[in-house]
Amino acid sequence: MTETTMPPLVIHTDGACLGNPGPGGYAAVWEADGERMELFGGRKLTTNNRMELLAAIVALEALVEPTKVILVTDSRYVHDAIEKRWLVGWQKRGWVNAEKKPVKNQDLWQRLIPLLARHAVRFQWVRGHAGHADNERCDVLAKQAANSRGLPADEGYPG
Repeated sequence: MTETTMPPLVIHTDGACLGNPGPGGYAAVWEADGERMELFGGRKLTTNNRMELLAAIVALEALVEPTKVILVTDSRYVHDAIEKRWLVGWQKRGWVNAEKKPVKNQDLWQRLIPLLARHAVRFQWVRGHAGHADNERCDVLAKQAANSRGLPADEGYPG
């Protein structure tokens, strides 16, 4: 198969926060070349939206070659920012949202932008806690990460 005819890599992601803000975790899972990949980690003090976004970033950063991806998330925040083109509007308005307020998590959105340029990514939303096996696995991993000791600081979180 050529690169253009290969099916997309399906990556599931999730974020969790124990309190909001509070300790947080992120996770991503996918299968490639018959091998299951699981990435996860956490931050000492953060928000759920930051962890949802970081899950997508970490997953895309792990890809060595430019890849066609379907990124499955239960976060409307992440999904809609891309698929409804909010991110494009925020950039055009100088990182101000439709309510004329500064865009939250700008540091992470700016980290995601070059990854979206490198990979052909389509975001797909699924309802969380609805029996999607890989979404449920991500949820477990993200919560375990949030409960871990010695989590690093979330450098971009002002709290």
